[in-house]
Amino acid sequence: MEPTQPTDAPRTRRSGRQAPRHGKSPTIPPPYPWATNHRAIVHNIKHLTDTGINTITGVVNCKHCDQTFELEYDLKKRFHAISRFVSDNKYILHDRAPAVWMNPILPKCKLCGQDNVLKPVMGEKKKEINRLFLLLGQMLGCCTLEQLKYFCKHTKNHRTGAKDRILLLTYLALCKQLDPSGSYER
Repeated sequence: MEPTQPTDAPRTRRSGRQAPRHGKSPTIPPPYPWATNHRAIVHNIKHLTDTGINTITGVVNCKHCDQTFELEYDLKKRFHAISRFVSDNKYILHDRAPAVWMNPILPKCKLCGQDNVLKPVMGEKKKEINRLFLLLGQMLGCCTLEQLKYFCKHTKNHRTGAKDRILLLTYLALCKQLDPSGSYER
């Protein structure tokens, strides 16, 4: 049977690559020393340690005492724990982020002593989000779905679906950026 109406014509598939919108540059000033000049891309762990970056800092705000301060993570130690968790569990995750990533356990406040109260301070713009800090603190679940989709868009990942699926893709993509030789495919 031949197509008789224009609606029966085969659809053309859109390219997965998207150029930045008019007026937007493909490169940006790196918002952090561990970020590249491309949106949502961080340097690999070898480059970071070779340049002397061994701790990753980020700004957090206490939900209890309302104080804002910097928190830091040891890059190698925290990334090793996350990459080991991913490699040990990626086949049982079923393309969904675990509950502990969806609803992260927030750090304890060093000022007031309360548990689960330090919420990361997000950048005003999506390109300014400190994703490496969020990865190491396992707090990427604090990002909105829109912020996670922005990351997936700029890392050329599929970005439709439920938040738990997009969150898992974000964790895997950041791990792959830090350790390109690692096994972080779904």
